[in-house]
Amino acid sequence: MKTLVAFFALAALAVASTSPADAKGCLKGAVVGGVAGHYAGHHGTVGALAGCAYGRHRAKEQARQPRGQAPAGQEKL
Repeated sequence: MKTLVAFFALAALAVASTSPADAKGCLKGAVVGGVAGHYAGHHGTVGALAGCAYGRHRAKEQARQPRGQAPAGQEKL
């Protein structure tokens, strides 16, 4: 009985201490990566992890980019 009470107390503490995640870019990248990984040798989980990491990287890169400026490597000549 003490174990059950301790478990619920720990679960309540974990839920109370969470904050909303800022997953901009991660969800879309994970979906695309998971599908690609599934079709490329049944590695959907690895593809989803890699897609999430790449999507998050792209979102941070775009957030740092000033508005109206072309992304690096795509300047007009």
